[in-house]
Amino acid sequence: MACLRAAIAALLLVTLASSAAAAKTKFNITEVLDESPEFSTFNSLLSKTNLVEEINKRQTITVLVVDNSAASAITSLPTDTQKKVLAVQVILDYYDPMKLEGIEKRTALLTTLFQTTGAATDRAGLVNYTHSADDQMAFGSAEPGAPLSSQLVKVVACRPYNLSVMQVSAAIIPPSISSSDKGSSGPPGKAHGSSSNASVPTITDAETLQSFDEASAADDDGLSPSGGGPTTADAAASSPPVHSADAAAGAHTSVGNTVVVRTRVGLIGLVMLMI
Repeated sequence: MACLRAAIAALLLVTLASSAAAAKTKFNITEVLDESPEFSTFNSLLSKTNLVEEINKRQTITVLVVDNSAASAITSLPTDTQKKVLAVQVILDYYDPMKLEGIEKRTALLTTLFQTTGAATDRAGLVNYTHSADDQMAFGSAEPGAPLSSQLVKVVACRPYNLSVMQVSAAIIPPSISSSDKGSSGPPGKAHGSSSNASVPTITDAETLQSFDEASAADDDGLSPSGGGPTTADAAASSPPVHSADAAAGAHTSVGNTVVVRTRVGLIGLVMLMI
């Protein structure tokens, strides 16, 4: 009798140990998807973003996968965004077509792995499931205005009631995720070659020559440019000499340009002496 009890106890221990080991390694999403080459891109993305561990440690989960051609909508996104989108494809419960068929009112909001990250806003962490009138099982982001653009294609793997892998026609991408990442490049910088002095007005050579011509015409009439008072020659005689360095220092500057006036000042002085 004692031997029998010991044997039973040993058998129970082995059974419990086996059950515990099975519970820890109940499934491996990478191995499941390895059996279907058409999902190799999606499988690679799960490993790249370290979501494999998050999925494998769950006891009950549904993964909505897309084939390699449809996965381009995810691979074209920044790495950070890829992880968010992939987390939206992981539903924190077991669903297969039979269970979806039995949902009351033929529509429901399903909680995703993205919801647990704390980064989900405005229902971005929820998936809207709807069984349409034309008998299509459709999925989409639960965010307001998001389309139901992803249809159920087929069941890839099913291990009730722990793991369900189903193919959908398109990745579910919440609008808030895609829009926020488009605007995440930061404010536009200054244009190449721009400067804080770009708004400073620049005195051009044409303006200098125009002033010189006006002064010469006024001198011919014996008047200042305003029509009266001392002539330009008189003003020059009564004013202290203007040094070229002072004139250059007082000139306005802009991007990479310095208005050189010393040549113009020299010419004006020479013309005045000749007159």
